[in-house]
Amino acid sequence: MTKASVKPGSGPVLVPVLGDQLSHDLPSLADRAPGDTVVLMMEVWDETQYVRHHKAKIAMIFAAMRHFAAELEARGFTVDYVKLDDPGNTGSFTGEVARAVQRHGARGVQVTEAGEWRVRTMIEDWRETLGIRVRVLPDTRFVCPLPDFYAWAAGRKQWRMEYFYREMRRRTGLLMDGDQPAGGKWNYDAENRGGPDAECRPPSPAHFRPDAVTRDVIDLVAARFADHFGSLDAFHWPVTATQANKAFDRFLEERLPLFGRYQDAMMAGADTMYHAVISPALNMGLLDPVDLCRRAETEWREGRAPIEAVEGFIRQVIGWREYVRGIYWLTMPDLASANRLEVDRPLPEFWWTGETDMACVADCVRVTRDTAYAHHIQRLMVMGNFALLAGLSPQDVSDWFLVVYADAYEWVEMPNVIGMALFADGGKLGSKPYAASGAYINRMSDYCGGCRYDVKKKTGPDACPFNALYWHFLSRNEKRLSGNPRLANPYATWRRMAEEKQQAYIDSADAFLATLEPAGKGWARG
Repeated sequence: MTKASVKPGSGPVLVPVLGDQLSHDLPSLADRAPGDTVVLMMEVWDETQYVRHHKAKIAMIFAAMRHFAAELEARGFTVDYVKLDDPGNTGSFTGEVARAVQRHGARGVQVTEAGEWRVRTMIEDWRETLGIRVRVLPDTRFVCPLPDFYAWAAGRKQWRMEYFYREMRRRTGLLMDGDQPAGGKWNYDAENRGGPDAECRPPSPAHFRPDAVTRDVIDLVAARFADHFGSLDAFHWPVTATQANKAFDRFLEERLPLFGRYQDAMMAGADTMYHAVISPALNMGLLDPVDLCRRAETEWREGRAPIEAVEGFIRQVIGWREYVRGIYWLTMPDLASANRLEVDRPLPEFWWTGETDMACVADCVRVTRDTAYAHHIQRLMVMGNFALLAGLSPQDVSDWFLVVYADAYEWVEMPNVIGMALFADGGKLGSKPYAASGAYINRMSDYCGGCRYDVKKKTGPDACPFNALYWHFLSRNEKRLSGNPRLANPYATWRRMAEEKQQAYIDSADAFLATLEPAGKGWARG
Protein backbone atom coordinates (compact mmCIF):
# COMPACT_ATOMS: atom_id res chain seq x y z
CA MET A 1 0.00 0.00 0.00
CA THR A 2 1.37 3.41 -0.93
CA LYS A 3 0.36 6.82 0.33
CA ALA A 4 -0.93 7.69 -3.10
CA SER A 5 -3.48 4.86 -2.99
CA VAL A 6 -5.29 6.33 0.02
CA LYS A 7 -6.86 9.77 -0.06
CA PRO A 8 -6.99 11.42 3.37
CA GLY A 9 -10.23 13.25 4.10
CA SER A 10 -11.92 15.49 6.61
CA GLY A 11 -14.46 12.94 7.72
CA PRO A 12 -14.79 11.04 11.00
CA VAL A 13 -12.13 9.32 13.02
CA LEU A 14 -11.88 5.62 12.19
CA VAL A 15 -11.57 3.33 15.23
CA PRO A 16 -10.63 -0.26 14.37
CA VAL A 17 -11.72 -2.69 17.11
CA LEU A 18 -10.02 -6.08 16.96
CA GLY A 19 -11.42 -9.43 18.03
CA ASP A 20 -9.70 -9.36 21.43
CA GLN A 21 -10.78 -5.77 22.14
CA LEU A 22 -14.48 -6.30 22.82
CA SER A 23 -14.68 -3.94 25.79
CA HIS A 24 -16.92 -0.89 26.03
CA ASP A 25 -14.21 0.89 28.04
CA LEU A 26 -11.60 0.27 25.32
CA PRO A 27 -9.21 3.25 25.35
CA SER A 28 -9.71 3.99 21.66
CA LEU A 29 -13.47 4.33 22.22
CA ALA A 30 -13.39 6.10 25.57
CA ASP A 31 -12.93 9.66 24.26
CA ARG A 32 -14.89 9.29 21.04
CA ALA A 33 -18.26 10.91 20.35
CA PRO A 34 -20.50 8.59 18.33
CA GLY A 35 -21.36 11.34 15.85
CA ASP A 36 -17.72 11.83 14.84
CA THR A 37 -16.58 8.20 14.87
CA VAL A 38 -16.81 5.17 12.64
CA VAL A 39 -15.96 1.90 14.35
CA LEU A 40 -14.39 -0.63 12.01
CA MET A 41 -14.69 -4.33 12.81
CA MET A 42 -13.17 -6.90 10.47
CA GLU A 43 -13.39 -10.65 9.98
CA VAL A 44 -10.30 -11.29 7.86
CA TRP A 45 -8.86 -14.44 6.37
CA ASP A 46 -5.28 -13.74 7.42
CA GLU A 47 -6.22 -13.85 11.11
CA THR A 48 -7.67 -17.34 10.71
CA GLN A 49 -4.63 -18.66 8.85
CA TYR A 50 -1.37 -17.38 10.43
CA VAL A 51 -2.05 -20.51 12.40
CA ARG A 52 -5.04 -22.65 11.47
CA HIS A 53 -7.18 -21.98 14.54
CA HIS A 54 -9.64 -24.44 16.05
CA LYS A 55 -13.07 -24.13 14.43
CA ALA A 56 -14.74 -23.28 17.74
CA LYS A 57 -12.19 -20.55 18.46
CA ILE A 58 -12.89 -18.83 15.15
CA ALA A 59 -16.63 -19.17 15.69
CA MET A 60 -16.45 -17.80 19.22
CA ILE A 61 -14.46 -14.72 18.21
CA PHE A 62 -16.56 -13.91 15.14
CA ALA A 63 -19.82 -14.42 17.06
CA ALA A 64 -18.62 -12.22 19.92
CA MET A 65 -17.53 -9.54 17.42
CA ARG A 66 -20.94 -9.48 15.75
CA HIS A 67 -22.74 -9.21 19.08
CA PHE A 68 -20.39 -6.46 20.23
CA ALA A 69 -20.98 -4.52 17.01
CA ALA A 70 -24.71 -4.59 17.72
CA GLU A 71 -24.09 -3.27 21.23
CA LEU A 72 -22.01 -0.40 19.87
CA GLU A 73 -24.75 0.47 17.39
CA ALA A 74 -27.24 0.51 20.27
CA ARG A 75 -24.99 3.09 21.93
CA GLY A 76 -25.21 5.29 18.85
CA PHE A 77 -21.94 4.41 17.12
CA THR A 78 -21.72 3.88 13.38
CA VAL A 79 -20.16 0.45 12.92
CA ASP A 80 -18.62 -0.55 9.60
CA TYR A 81 -18.63 -4.33 9.97
CA VAL A 82 -16.81 -6.36 7.33
CA LYS A 83 -17.85 -10.00 7.32
CA LEU A 84 -15.52 -12.73 6.15
CA ASP A 85 -17.52 -13.43 3.00
CA ASP A 86 -18.31 -9.81 2.08
CA PRO A 87 -17.44 -8.93 -1.52
CA GLY A 88 -14.17 -7.02 -1.72
CA ASN A 89 -12.87 -8.21 1.66
CA THR A 90 -9.10 -8.02 1.23
CA GLY A 91 -8.45 -10.61 3.92
CA SER A 92 -6.11 -8.48 6.03
CA PHE A 93 -6.36 -5.84 8.74
CA THR A 94 -4.21 -3.45 6.73
CA GLY A 95 -6.24 -3.88 3.57
CA GLU A 96 -9.54 -3.37 5.36
CA VAL A 97 -8.37 -0.31 7.29
CA ALA A 98 -7.15 1.26 4.03
CA ARG A 99 -10.48 0.55 2.32
CA ALA A 100 -12.40 2.00 5.26
CA VAL A 101 -10.27 5.17 5.30
CA GLN A 102 -11.22 5.72 1.66
CA ARG A 103 -14.87 4.74 2.16
CA HIS A 104 -15.44 7.20 4.97
CA GLY A 105 -12.91 9.90 4.07
CA ALA A 106 -11.47 9.42 7.53
CA ARG A 107 -9.24 12.19 8.83
CA GLY A 108 -7.45 9.89 11.27
CA VAL A 109 -7.25 6.43 12.79
CA GLN A 110 -7.36 5.77 16.53
CA VAL A 111 -6.63 2.27 17.74
CA THR A 112 -5.77 0.51 20.99
CA GLU A 113 -2.38 -1.20 20.90
CA ALA A 114 -2.52 -4.80 19.72
CA GLY A 115 -1.97 -7.75 22.00
CA GLU A 116 0.35 -9.62 19.63
CA TRP A 117 3.75 -8.65 18.28
CA ARG A 118 2.91 -9.27 14.63
CA VAL A 119 -0.27 -7.16 14.78
CA ARG A 120 1.47 -4.35 16.65
CA THR A 121 4.13 -4.28 13.92
CA MET A 122 1.36 -4.16 11.34
CA ILE A 123 -0.29 -1.19 13.07
CA GLU A 124 3.01 0.68 13.28
CA ASP A 125 3.29 0.35 9.50
CA TRP A 126 -0.07 2.12 9.05
CA ARG A 127 1.61 5.41 9.90
CA GLU A 128 3.58 5.07 6.67
CA THR A 129 0.98 3.45 4.42
CA LEU A 130 -2.28 5.23 5.25
CA GLY A 131 -1.17 8.81 4.76
CA ILE A 132 -3.25 10.11 7.70
CA ARG A 133 -2.64 10.44 11.43
CA VAL A 134 -2.63 7.13 13.29
CA ARG A 135 -2.95 7.38 17.06
CA VAL A 136 -2.11 4.21 19.02
CA LEU A 137 -3.26 4.16 22.66
CA PRO A 138 -1.99 1.93 25.50
CA ASP A 139 -4.28 -0.92 26.50
CA THR A 140 -5.51 0.07 29.95
CA ARG A 141 -7.54 -3.10 30.49
CA PHE A 142 -4.63 -4.69 32.36
CA VAL A 143 -3.58 -3.99 35.94
CA CYS A 144 0.07 -3.40 35.11
CA PRO A 145 0.97 -0.99 32.28
CA LEU A 146 3.87 -2.34 30.28
CA PRO A 147 6.28 0.50 31.25
CA ASP A 148 5.62 -0.38 34.91
CA PHE A 149 6.46 -4.02 34.23
CA TYR A 150 9.66 -3.08 32.46
CA ALA A 151 10.63 -0.92 35.44
CA TRP A 152 9.86 -3.78 37.84
CA ALA A 153 11.99 -6.21 35.81
CA ALA A 154 14.92 -3.85 35.26
CA GLY A 155 18.01 -4.74 37.25
CA ARG A 156 16.62 -7.99 38.69
CA LYS A 157 18.81 -11.04 38.30
CA GLN A 158 15.71 -13.23 38.25
CA TRP A 159 12.11 -12.50 37.36
CA ARG A 160 9.73 -14.37 39.62
CA MET A 161 5.97 -14.17 39.46
CA GLU A 162 5.50 -14.37 43.23
CA TYR A 163 7.17 -11.02 43.90
CA PHE A 164 5.43 -9.36 40.97
CA TYR A 165 2.11 -10.75 42.22
CA ARG A 166 2.60 -9.15 45.62
CA GLU A 167 3.05 -5.80 43.90
CA MET A 168 -0.23 -6.31 42.04
CA ARG A 169 -1.99 -7.13 45.31
CA ARG A 170 -0.71 -3.90 46.83
CA ARG A 171 -1.63 -1.93 43.71
CA THR A 172 -5.22 -3.19 43.59
CA GLY A 173 -5.82 -3.69 47.30
CA LEU A 174 -7.17 -7.16 46.55
CA LEU A 175 -7.06 -9.50 49.56
CA MET A 176 -5.26 -6.86 51.59
CA ASP A 177 -5.90 -5.76 55.16
CA GLY A 178 -4.12 -2.45 55.26
CA ASP A 179 -0.58 -3.12 54.07
CA GLN A 180 -0.70 -6.81 55.02
CA PRO A 181 -2.07 -9.78 53.06
CA ALA A 182 -5.49 -10.92 54.21
CA GLY A 183 -5.27 -14.06 56.29
CA GLY A 184 -1.61 -13.43 57.04
CA LYS A 185 -0.16 -15.09 53.91
CA TRP A 186 0.42 -13.96 50.35
CA ASN A 187 0.11 -17.40 48.79
CA TYR A 188 -1.98 -20.44 49.69
CA ASP A 189 -0.76 -22.66 46.86
CA ALA A 190 0.48 -25.36 49.26
CA GLU A 191 -3.13 -25.88 50.36
CA ASN A 192 -4.42 -26.18 46.79
CA ARG A 193 -2.88 -29.45 45.66
CA GLY A 194 -5.55 -32.04 46.26
CA GLY A 195 -6.07 -34.91 43.88
CA PRO A 196 -9.46 -36.37 42.97
CA ASP A 197 -11.25 -38.17 45.79
CA ALA A 198 -14.74 -39.38 46.71
CA GLU A 199 -15.89 -35.83 47.41
CA CYS A 200 -14.78 -34.52 44.01
CA ARG A 201 -17.98 -34.22 41.99
CA PRO A 202 -17.57 -31.09 39.86
CA PRO A 203 -20.72 -29.48 38.47
CA SER A 204 -20.78 -28.42 34.84
CA PRO A 205 -20.15 -24.78 33.93
CA ALA A 206 -22.76 -22.58 32.31
CA HIS A 207 -23.51 -23.41 28.69
CA PHE A 208 -25.20 -21.01 26.25
CA ARG A 209 -27.40 -22.08 23.37
CA PRO A 210 -26.31 -20.30 20.20
CA ASP A 211 -28.73 -17.61 19.01
CA ALA A 212 -29.39 -16.79 15.35
CA VAL A 213 -26.29 -14.60 15.07
CA THR A 214 -24.04 -17.28 16.51
CA ARG A 215 -25.67 -20.01 14.43
CA ASP A 216 -24.92 -18.04 11.27
CA VAL A 217 -21.27 -17.82 12.33
CA ILE A 218 -21.13 -21.53 13.13
CA ASP A 219 -22.51 -22.31 9.66
CA LEU A 220 -19.93 -19.99 8.09
CA VAL A 221 -17.05 -21.59 9.98
CA ALA A 222 -18.26 -25.11 9.20
CA ALA A 223 -18.30 -24.28 5.49
CA ARG A 224 -15.12 -22.24 5.21
CA PHE A 225 -12.89 -24.02 7.73
CA ALA A 226 -13.95 -27.64 7.39
CA ASP A 227 -10.33 -28.80 7.28
CA HIS A 228 -9.31 -27.03 10.50
CA PHE A 229 -8.78 -28.93 13.75
CA GLY A 230 -11.65 -29.28 16.17
CA SER A 231 -15.39 -29.70 16.40
CA LEU A 232 -18.33 -27.29 16.46
CA ASP A 233 -20.85 -29.86 17.69
CA ALA A 234 -20.66 -28.85 21.36
CA PHE A 235 -20.32 -25.08 20.87
CA HIS A 236 -21.57 -23.41 24.04
CA TRP A 237 -19.24 -20.48 24.68
CA PRO A 238 -20.46 -17.14 26.04
CA VAL A 239 -20.23 -14.56 23.27
CA THR A 240 -21.48 -11.45 25.09
CA ALA A 241 -20.48 -9.75 28.31
CA THR A 242 -23.90 -10.56 29.77
CA GLN A 243 -23.42 -14.27 29.11
CA ALA A 244 -19.84 -14.21 30.37
CA ASN A 245 -20.90 -12.57 33.63
CA LYS A 246 -23.64 -15.14 34.09
CA ALA A 247 -21.03 -17.87 33.59
CA PHE A 248 -18.81 -16.28 36.21
CA ASP A 249 -21.66 -15.89 38.69
CA ARG A 250 -22.33 -19.60 38.35
CA PHE A 251 -18.66 -20.33 39.03
CA LEU A 252 -18.74 -18.20 42.18
CA GLU A 253 -21.82 -19.99 43.46
CA GLU A 254 -21.13 -23.58 42.49
CA ARG A 255 -17.40 -24.13 41.98
CA LEU A 256 -15.29 -21.46 43.68
CA PRO A 257 -15.62 -22.98 47.19
CA LEU A 258 -13.80 -26.13 46.03
CA PHE A 259 -11.73 -24.54 43.27
CA GLY A 260 -8.60 -24.27 45.41
CA ARG A 261 -8.75 -27.79 46.76
CA TYR A 262 -9.06 -29.36 43.30
CA GLN A 263 -7.44 -26.80 41.02
CA ASP A 264 -4.57 -29.17 40.15
CA ALA A 265 -6.73 -32.31 39.94
CA MET A 266 -7.71 -34.16 36.77
CA MET A 267 -10.50 -36.67 36.14
CA ALA A 268 -11.31 -38.47 32.90
CA GLY A 269 -14.44 -36.96 31.40
CA ALA A 270 -14.64 -34.14 33.99
CA ASP A 271 -13.45 -31.65 31.44
CA THR A 272 -13.63 -28.44 33.45
CA MET A 273 -13.35 -29.69 37.04
CA TYR A 274 -13.93 -26.68 39.35
CA HIS A 275 -12.35 -24.11 37.04
CA ALA A 276 -14.06 -20.86 36.10
CA VAL A 277 -13.69 -21.44 32.33
CA ILE A 278 -13.89 -17.70 31.71
CA SER A 279 -10.44 -17.17 30.16
CA PRO A 280 -11.76 -17.07 26.54
CA ALA A 281 -14.24 -14.32 27.45
CA LEU A 282 -11.65 -12.50 29.57
CA ASN A 283 -9.04 -12.54 26.82
CA MET A 284 -11.56 -11.23 24.26
CA GLY A 285 -12.36 -8.31 26.54
CA LEU A 286 -15.86 -9.32 27.61
CA LEU A 287 -14.87 -9.37 31.28
CA ASP A 288 -12.85 -7.03 33.47
CA PRO A 289 -10.07 -8.78 35.42
CA VAL A 290 -10.17 -6.60 38.53
CA ASP A 291 -13.95 -6.79 38.70
CA LEU A 292 -13.74 -10.60 38.61
CA CYS A 293 -11.23 -10.59 41.44
CA ARG A 294 -13.29 -8.23 43.58
CA ARG A 295 -16.35 -10.42 43.15
CA ALA A 296 -14.30 -13.46 44.14
CA GLU A 297 -12.91 -11.62 47.17
CA THR A 298 -16.45 -10.77 48.26
CA GLU A 299 -17.22 -14.49 48.37
CA TRP A 300 -14.47 -14.91 50.98
CA ARG A 301 -15.28 -11.73 52.89
CA GLU A 302 -18.90 -12.87 53.20
CA GLY A 303 -17.99 -16.41 54.21
CA ARG A 304 -19.09 -18.32 51.12
CA ALA A 305 -15.64 -19.46 49.91
CA PRO A 306 -12.35 -20.24 51.70
CA ILE A 307 -9.43 -17.89 51.31
CA GLU A 308 -7.21 -20.51 49.69
CA ALA A 309 -9.69 -20.87 46.82
CA VAL A 310 -10.13 -17.13 46.37
CA GLU A 311 -6.42 -16.36 46.61
CA GLY A 312 -5.65 -19.08 44.06
CA PHE A 313 -8.12 -17.57 41.60
CA ILE A 314 -6.89 -14.01 42.14
CA ARG A 315 -3.27 -15.12 41.73
CA GLN A 316 -4.07 -16.58 38.33
CA VAL A 317 -5.75 -13.37 37.14
CA ILE A 318 -3.68 -10.46 38.49
CA GLY A 319 -0.53 -12.48 39.11
CA TRP A 320 0.19 -15.01 36.41
CA ARG A 321 -1.84 -13.45 33.59
CA GLU A 322 -0.28 -10.01 34.07
CA TYR A 323 3.18 -11.51 34.55
CA VAL A 324 3.22 -13.52 31.33
CA ARG A 325 1.99 -10.50 29.38
CA GLY A 326 4.91 -8.47 30.68
CA ILE A 327 7.36 -11.27 29.93
CA TYR A 328 6.01 -11.58 26.39
CA TRP A 329 6.58 -7.95 25.52
CA LEU A 330 9.88 -7.78 27.37
CA THR A 331 11.38 -10.78 25.56
CA MET A 332 9.86 -10.60 22.06
CA PRO A 333 10.77 -11.20 19.31
CA ASP A 334 13.52 -13.50 20.66
CA LEU A 335 11.02 -15.50 22.72
CA ALA A 336 9.40 -16.86 19.57
CA SER A 337 12.56 -18.70 18.52
CA ALA A 338 13.89 -19.62 21.98
CA ASN A 339 15.20 -23.18 22.24
CA ARG A 340 17.69 -23.30 25.10
CA LEU A 341 17.50 -27.09 25.42
CA GLU A 342 18.19 -27.47 21.67
CA VAL A 343 15.41 -29.92 20.84
CA ASP A 344 13.69 -30.42 17.52
CA ARG A 345 11.57 -33.60 17.62
CA PRO A 346 8.44 -32.99 15.51
CA LEU A 347 4.98 -33.09 17.04
CA PRO A 348 3.58 -36.64 17.11
CA GLU A 349 0.48 -37.34 15.05
CA PHE A 350 -1.50 -38.29 18.17
CA TRP A 351 -1.32 -34.70 19.39
CA TRP A 352 -3.90 -34.01 16.69
CA THR A 353 -5.77 -37.32 16.54
CA GLY A 354 -5.72 -38.42 20.18
CA GLU A 355 -4.94 -41.95 19.01
CA THR A 356 -2.56 -43.07 21.74
CA ASP A 357 -2.66 -45.67 24.50
CA MET A 358 -1.62 -43.04 27.05
CA ALA A 359 -4.99 -42.40 28.71
CA CYS A 360 -4.03 -38.96 30.03
CA VAL A 361 -2.87 -37.66 26.66
CA ALA A 362 -5.82 -39.19 24.82
CA ASP A 363 -8.31 -37.54 27.18
CA CYS A 364 -6.61 -34.14 26.96
CA VAL A 365 -6.62 -34.23 23.16
CA ARG A 366 -10.26 -35.36 23.17
CA VAL A 367 -11.53 -32.46 25.28
CA THR A 368 -9.32 -30.05 23.35
CA ARG A 369 -10.68 -31.24 20.02
CA ASP A 370 -14.31 -31.23 21.18
CA THR A 371 -14.39 -27.94 23.10
CA ALA A 372 -11.23 -25.86 22.37
CA TYR A 373 -10.53 -26.02 26.11
CA ALA A 374 -8.49 -27.96 28.66
CA HIS A 375 -7.70 -26.72 32.13
CA HIS A 376 -4.24 -25.54 33.11
CA ILE A 377 -2.95 -28.77 34.68
CA GLN A 378 -3.97 -30.80 31.65
CA ARG A 379 -2.09 -28.30 29.50
CA LEU A 380 1.00 -28.01 31.71
CA MET A 381 1.45 -31.39 33.38
CA VAL A 382 0.16 -33.71 30.65
CA MET A 383 0.66 -32.08 27.25
CA GLY A 384 3.43 -29.66 28.24
CA ASN A 385 5.16 -32.23 30.40
CA PHE A 386 5.13 -34.80 27.60
CA ALA A 387 6.52 -32.22 25.15
CA LEU A 388 9.32 -31.31 27.58
CA LEU A 389 10.29 -34.90 28.35
CA ALA A 390 10.11 -36.04 24.72
CA GLY A 391 12.12 -33.07 23.44
CA LEU A 392 9.47 -31.75 21.06
CA SER A 393 10.22 -28.63 19.04
CA PRO A 394 9.23 -25.58 21.13
CA GLN A 395 7.95 -23.78 18.06
CA ASP A 396 5.79 -26.74 16.98
CA VAL A 397 4.36 -27.07 20.48
CA SER A 398 3.71 -23.34 20.73
CA ASP A 399 1.89 -23.39 17.41
CA TRP A 400 -0.25 -26.31 18.61
CA PHE A 401 -1.32 -24.51 21.77
CA LEU A 402 -2.09 -21.35 19.79
CA VAL A 403 -4.24 -23.33 17.35
CA VAL A 404 -6.26 -25.48 19.68
CA TYR A 405 -7.35 -23.34 22.66
CA ALA A 406 -10.10 -20.74 22.56
CA ASP A 407 -8.29 -18.50 25.04
CA ALA A 408 -4.91 -18.67 23.29
CA TYR A 409 -3.47 -15.41 22.04
CA GLU A 410 0.24 -15.22 21.48
CA TRP A 411 0.91 -12.86 24.43
CA VAL A 412 -0.46 -15.37 26.93
CA GLU A 413 0.20 -18.64 25.12
CA MET A 414 3.81 -18.24 24.07
CA PRO A 415 5.36 -17.41 27.46
CA ASN A 416 3.37 -20.20 29.09
CA VAL A 417 4.53 -22.76 26.52
CA ILE A 418 8.03 -21.60 25.56
CA GLY A 419 8.93 -20.45 29.07
CA MET A 420 6.94 -22.35 31.66
CA ALA A 421 6.13 -25.69 30.02
CA LEU A 422 9.27 -26.21 27.90
CA PHE A 423 11.95 -24.18 29.73
CA ALA A 424 13.06 -23.11 26.26
CA ASP A 425 13.82 -19.60 27.54
CA GLY A 426 16.45 -21.01 29.88
CA GLY A 427 14.58 -20.11 33.06
CA LYS A 428 13.69 -16.47 32.53
CA LEU A 429 10.02 -17.04 33.30
CA GLY A 430 10.16 -19.98 35.72
CA SER A 431 12.72 -21.24 38.19
CA LYS A 432 12.79 -24.86 37.02
CA PRO A 433 11.47 -27.17 34.30
CA TYR A 434 8.03 -28.62 35.10
CA ALA A 435 9.18 -32.18 34.50
CA ALA A 436 7.34 -35.05 36.17
CA SER A 437 7.07 -38.82 35.90
CA GLY A 438 3.89 -40.85 35.80
CA ALA A 439 3.73 -40.76 39.60
CA TYR A 440 2.60 -37.12 39.51
CA ILE A 441 -0.16 -37.83 36.99
CA ASN A 442 -1.26 -40.84 39.05
CA ARG A 443 -1.39 -38.76 42.24
CA MET A 444 -3.32 -35.90 40.68
CA SER A 445 -5.73 -37.79 38.41
CA ASP A 446 -7.71 -40.97 37.86
CA TYR A 447 -6.24 -41.49 34.39
CA CYS A 448 -3.81 -44.23 35.28
CA GLY A 449 -6.37 -46.72 36.53
CA GLY A 450 -7.82 -47.18 33.06
CA CYS A 451 -4.60 -46.87 31.09
CA ARG A 452 -3.02 -49.60 28.98
CA TYR A 453 0.33 -48.67 30.51
CA ASP A 454 1.25 -49.52 34.10
CA VAL A 455 2.28 -46.42 36.03
CA LYS A 456 4.03 -48.54 38.66
CA LYS A 457 6.34 -50.13 36.11
CA LYS A 458 9.46 -48.10 35.48
CA THR A 459 10.79 -49.53 32.23
CA GLY A 460 9.75 -51.81 29.41
CA PRO A 461 6.96 -51.78 26.80
CA ASP A 462 4.17 -51.92 29.38
CA ALA A 463 5.56 -49.19 31.67
CA CYS A 464 4.09 -45.70 31.72
CA PRO A 465 6.17 -43.81 29.12
CA PHE A 466 6.42 -40.76 31.40
CA ASN A 467 8.57 -42.76 33.84
CA ALA A 468 11.48 -43.50 31.54
CA LEU A 469 11.09 -40.23 29.66
CA TYR A 470 11.55 -38.32 32.93
CA TRP A 471 14.99 -39.80 33.58
CA HIS A 472 15.89 -39.60 29.90
CA PHE A 473 15.16 -35.85 30.05
CA LEU A 474 17.32 -35.34 33.16
CA SER A 475 20.14 -37.43 31.73
CA ARG A 476 20.41 -35.69 28.38
CA ASN A 477 20.20 -32.24 30.02
CA GLU A 478 22.51 -32.94 32.95
CA LYS A 479 25.15 -30.41 31.88
CA ARG A 480 22.53 -27.71 31.42
CA LEU A 481 20.33 -28.34 34.44
CA SER A 482 22.24 -30.10 37.21
CA GLY A 483 23.26 -26.77 38.70
CA ASN A 484 19.62 -25.76 39.24
CA PRO A 485 19.05 -25.96 43.01
CA ARG A 486 15.44 -27.07 42.53
CA LEU A 487 16.68 -30.16 40.66
CA ALA A 488 19.34 -31.10 43.20
CA ASN A 489 17.36 -34.01 44.65
CA PRO A 490 16.41 -35.64 41.30
CA TYR A 491 20.00 -35.43 40.09
CA ALA A 492 21.29 -36.85 43.37
CA THR A 493 18.90 -39.78 42.91
CA TRP A 494 20.05 -40.26 39.31
CA ARG A 495 23.69 -40.34 40.31
CA ARG A 496 23.04 -42.91 43.03
CA MET A 497 21.44 -45.30 40.55
CA ALA A 498 23.37 -48.30 39.35
CA GLU A 499 24.65 -47.87 35.82
CA GLU A 500 22.53 -50.72 34.51
CA LYS A 501 19.38 -49.14 35.96
CA GLN A 502 20.22 -45.83 34.35
CA GLN A 503 20.74 -47.58 31.02
CA ALA A 504 17.42 -49.40 31.35
CA TYR A 505 15.66 -46.05 31.65
CA ILE A 506 17.53 -44.65 28.65
CA ASP A 507 16.84 -47.72 26.51
CA SER A 508 13.16 -47.80 27.47
CA ALA A 509 12.70 -44.12 26.64
CA ASP A 510 14.56 -44.45 23.34
CA ALA A 511 12.38 -47.41 22.37
CA PHE A 512 9.23 -45.41 23.07
CA LEU A 513 10.46 -42.33 21.24
CA ALA A 514 11.24 -44.45 18.20
CA THR A 515 7.52 -45.31 17.94
CA LEU A 516 6.38 -41.68 17.60
CA GLU A 517 4.95 -40.93 14.18
CA PRO A 518 5.46 -37.28 13.20
CA ALA A 519 2.31 -35.32 12.44
CA GLY A 520 1.59 -34.58 8.82
CA LYS A 521 2.09 -31.11 7.42
CA GLY A 522 -0.64 -28.49 7.45
CA TRP A 523 -2.27 -29.05 10.85
CA ALA A 524 -1.00 -25.82 12.42
CA ARG A 525 0.23 -23.77 9.48
CA GLY A 526 -0.91 -24.09 5.90
